[in-house]
Amino acid sequence: MKHWKRLLLIVSAFALLTAAYERINTPALMSDAARAYLNSLTPELRAKTSIAFTDDERSNWHFVPLNNRKGVALREMTSAQKHLAEALLSSALSSQGIVKAHTIMSLDQVLKDAEQGKGPERDPEKYFVSIFGEPSEKGTWGFRFEGHHVAMNFTIVNGKIASSPNFFGANPAEVKTGPRAGLRALKREEDIARELVKSMTAEQQKVAIVDKAAPRDIITFDFRKAALTGQPSGIAYSQLKATQKEIMEALVAEYAMNFPPMIADFRMDQFKKSQANLFFAWAGGIEPGDLHYYRVQTPLFLIEYDKTQDQGNHIHSVWRDFNGDFGADLLAQHYAADHP
Repeated sequence: MKHWKRLLLIVSAFALLTAAYERINTPALMSDAARAYLNSLTPELRAKTSIAFTDDERSNWHFVPLNNRKGVALREMTSAQKHLAEALLSSALSSQGIVKAHTIMSLDQVLKDAEQGKGPERDPEKYFVSIFGEPSEKGTWGFRFEGHHVAMNFTIVNGKIASSPNFFGANPAEVKTGPRAGLRALKREEDIARELVKSMTAEQQKVAIVDKAAPRDIITFDFRKAALTGQPSGIAYSQLKATQKEIMEALVAEYAMNFPPMIADFRMDQFKKSQANLFFAWAGGIEPGDLHYYRVQTPLFLIEYDKTQDQGNHIHSVWRDFNGDFGADLLAQHYAADHP
């Protein structure tokens, strides 16, 4: 009898842990956080942050320090409202992703101190929250958290989540002076990719390195639709050695694991499904300090990264879904099923 009671307790505890785990990784947490955020706002701020799901603004995204973003900025909020806005962001990112986001946001203070008012307006609280539609676990809605070098776009359709485009940047890529010297917000995005290209033989590098000069920015920039012209270039996944394939998987995982398991697992599944048509391309130098660019291109998704601006101390990185940015594929499935 004691044995069965103990087994029942173990099973019950496991069931509770599983339910909690699943809830953490479902749109329920996002919708709960979004409603809590909305309910904390004054009517004026709620009107600013709430935008129709069908509004063209939903696909109007940027990662530069604009002054005319729509939504409500953190600096417009009370302390309680800021916490709830950040809770909403936390519902959509992993602990790794949250660390990156807040570290990147803090770099605006580094720039402000360095530029002493001579550059664009720098403010670690100049990040805007926009809600598109009415948050619900199973409905159709979305939200955006966006500012300088952080641009997160989420679309929820029938309990499924689209999480692109999502952008992380860092300026400076490495803080050179002061009490925060040595800080690198996106160090693994750089170091893992360099490890991969430097592990290649001379023959492999001839294929992988598509240009001696790196482009000035990511090629898809802030375009609403991700598209690259011509056939994929660079080295095919099939041409990599086993150890190099492991490094490639670690690189893709670095981008995927910025998100909770529900999203991260989907992204890694995309990686596994597309390996037969995956290409890695590098441009620029391969030594630390060299201006450089790389991309991971598949028929399903695109990763782009560059470190070329500000004497090579400024990073841009992005994950795009060719057919799924802003939930385009989820919406197409929804309309085909429910609105033929």
